[in-house]
Amino acid sequence: MIKVGITLGDINGIGPEIIIKALRDSRMFTEFTPIIYGSGRVLSFYKKTLNEEEFSYQTCKSSLEFIPKKVNLINVWNDEVKIEPGVINQTGGKYALLSLQNAVEDLASNKLDVLVTAPVCKEALQKNGFNFPGQTEFLADYAHSQQVLMIMCSEQCKVALVTTHIPIKEVPNKISSEIVFDKIICFEQSLKKDFGIIRPKIAVFGLNPHAGENGKIGDEEEKHIIPAIQKARKENVLAFGPFPADSFFGSKQIQQYDGILAMYHDQGLTAFKALSFEDGVNYSAGLPIVRTSPDHGTAFDIAGKNLASEFSFRNAIYLAVDIYKNRIHFKELNKNPLPLNNDKADKKVSPIE
Repeated sequence: MIKVGITLGDINGIGPEIIIKALRDSRMFTEFTPIIYGSGRVLSFYKKTLNEEEFSYQTCKSSLEFIPKKVNLINVWNDEVKIEPGVINQTGGKYALLSLQNAVEDLASNKLDVLVTAPVCKEALQKNGFNFPGQTEFLADYAHSQQVLMIMCSEQCKVALVTTHIPIKEVPNKISSEIVFDKIICFEQSLKKDFGIIRPKIAVFGLNPHAGENGKIGDEEEKHIIPAIQKARKENVLAFGPFPADSFFGSKQIQQYDGILAMYHDQGLTAFKALSFEDGVNYSAGLPIVRTSPDHGTAFDIAGKNLASEFSFRNAIYLAVDIYKNRIHFKELNKNPLPLNNDKADKKVSPIE
């Protein structure tokens, strides 16, 4: 039974609501058991607010005492907390951080198998001394991971980002052939190990309109992106491009590739969310652990109004479980590879190819 750790997110946002809605049907617990890190008082408040009679949970003292096929709750705090749906404040950030820290500690000590994080408010977190752009960067720092890649996943496509939450004016300075190459390699490895794609094809976007038009509209493609793609191809990685983002998403090319590498946040995610807003999932590749989250934020404007959709959060749980199983399968396939003959050994051919 796979143990899925779930963080509560900002208690004033839609996190508790989408957790309750996603887990109200116990028939989904055939392969995993959810363990929520939060507060029974918060869950009771939202259960009453949403009139969710079907949702129930069991309290356990630790993830080692969980009850299979039930929703389990670890009370990270027992404080009397004022819950204010739709309000951004230090309180929401404080308890979101407590939930995250406790879940990550259990994940790091192998008491959990995967982690699914509910949305947080960066402003509220930073009021509590959280010095990271987001939860992904926090997890990367905790795991001492140098190469982390944000991948937005849906049935339609998988979109990864070279740069994430930085101002647009800083993006060109963050684009180098080394960084783009590293992201391509990290993406390919994740598509193989986490998604079970043996020979993934990756489409790489340019930075400028029309992918620079051979240097007429910017030279980042010529200086950095094309050399990175060429280097990846020499490493036997099926990377192609650079493609103009607008025409790529507007054509059938999206169906020809297993993954898309965009240069900056809105270049990749605007089209992705237009295609998959309700069912998309944010996956943090490159970490030693499995972490997913919904592809949306705290949505304070609809918090507590019973308007939030749980589809993305439910898909985040399913994807985390699938990736966990894929990693086990990948490890088994490559545990005892057949010995290579001398000719192939000289060419350094991978045993899985």
